[in-house]
Amino acid sequence: MFSVNVRGHIMVAHSFRGEVFGPAQQLHGATFVVDATFRRSELDSDNIVVDIGLATEQLSAVLGELNYRNLDDVPEFAGTNTSTEFLAKVIADRLADKVHAGELGEGARGLAGITVTLHESHVAWASYERSL
Repeated sequence: MFSVNVRGHIMVAHSFRGEVFGPAQQLHGATFVVDATFRRSELDSDNIVVDIGLATEQLSAVLGELNYRNLDDVPEFAGTNTSTEFLAKVIADRLADKVHAGELGEGARGLAGITVTLHESHVAWASYERSL
């Protein structure tokens, strides 16, 4: 399996509901380094996994929708704990929509999957992997 990874970052604010979250039940900020890894079993006709420039642009576009936002105020996330794991899935699903819409180029239609990893720190991160 071949893969290409592109990276971005976001800064968000949010709070959580539930005793398991302890002090994170209060409004707090989070900065995530975000890796998006695109996979395919065979290279396309140009011998690439995906156009790195387009992948970087589209990751930036997806992250721009979340960056500097209080996620508690986003209607789509109302009543949801916007955990690191949850946000990894949101970003992966939005990237998948862009692949299906052709926004990563025609060659990207041959991708097998996407994995999105949000790094909370140098010692903790979470990922979501999905097929295309």
